[in-house]
Amino acid sequence: MSANEIPPYSPPKDIVIIGGGVIGCTSACYLSRHPRASSTKVTILEAGAIAGGASGKYGGLVAKWVSPKELVDVAFAEHVALAEEHGGEARWGWRILNCGWWRGRVGCPRRRGKKADGVEVPEDLDWLDSGATEAYRSMAGDGETAQVHPYLFTTSMLALAQEKGVKLIKGRATSIQYTEDSQVSGVNYVDSNGADGILTADTIILSAGPWTPTLLPQVPIWGHRAHSITILPSQPVSPYFLFTSFTYPVGDATGTATRTWPGTRTAGPDILTCPNNEVFVCAAREDSEPLPDGTKDVVVDEKVCDQLVKDVGMMSKPLRDGEVTMRQACYLANAGSGNGCPIVGRVEGIGGLVVAAGHASTGVCNAPGTAKAISELLIDGEITCADLSRLAPKNFF
Repeated sequence: MSANEIPPYSPPKDIVIIGGGVIGCTSACYLSRHPRASSTKVTILEAGAIAGGASGKYGGLVAKWVSPKELVDVAFAEHVALAEEHGGEARWGWRILNCGWWRGRVGCPRRRGKKADGVEVPEDLDWLDSGATEAYRSMAGDGETAQVHPYLFTTSMLALAQEKGVKLIKGRATSIQYTEDSQVSGVNYVDSNGADGILTADTIILSAGPWTPTLLPQVPIWGHRAHSITILPSQPVSPYFLFTSFTYPVGDATGTATRTWPGTRTAGPDILTCPNNEVFVCAAREDSEPLPDGTKDVVVDEKVCDQLVKDVGMMSKPLRDGEVTMRQACYLANAGSGNGCPIVGRVEGIGGLVVAAGHASTGVCNAPGTAKAISELLIDGEITCADLSRLAPKNFF
């Protein structure tokens, strides 16, 4: 080789992934199954439970119409391939859904039992209060919306990775070690027994969701708390993801022949029906509660969950009569201005440091696309599945 020739790219030997959520576990799966990664060691370092945050609690929507398009185009196809190869329908609840937007006015005596004139509602949406419907429209084409069970998908990705030798270490990363020439060399951590430990590495993937800045303060990622509930309805419900907007009366009604209420409430929860017949309902509003130390420290505001129960009960008798099976909260990681674009790629000026975080509510959806890109970047030397230059860290910090 002459002095002017560039040596061939060599994949890293020792990769540490910080974060055992859906991005970290799926990245580990793809790295471990890359045909050129046989000599690459991959370790996941997770401070709490696998999928203990949004990766195990937030919906599981997979859709072609979410952002960013360049990433989701890859991710959706990868979801289909993963489900076909590994039995995703049975293993993690993969299925195709309908998607629509529903607007209604609940509790109006003059409208009870009769939807607005000219409004067409799919027949299988019989679990909604048809008399409250003011408008409905489909939001996506056939085959463009799907779902997985987020916890089962994430843990399945981990299991597939472990089949190929990926190791899981339980511990909280405290700092990254660097060489004098700004190359990562390892991760300092505290294990579950409180003992200090060090993991050597020539490459580190930061995929710690909203906690990513604790190890890389300059990365513009911030978290907001999102509440959700799950309900086991009193009758089976059809497979849908629904955006909603509806009003209903609040306060004590007065009058007899013509009842009036002192006010109305406008609600807009997102509703996702699940393969096990549970229904996932999440609050539309963001919450500015400060980020806690870890997923196990997330506090659930019971008042927000109570409001969700009341809201969906107003629009659907099967949900009103159903059993609330979960009240939960998690923190979604937003990158930059929060426009739906995560940060994916190498950090300039620091050798061996990669960021894959900031996916907000699309983490489960975009995990396979992110993982495929990361595996190409690290094992092949460049991302070829899509042009993800817009997501590069240099565009954010």
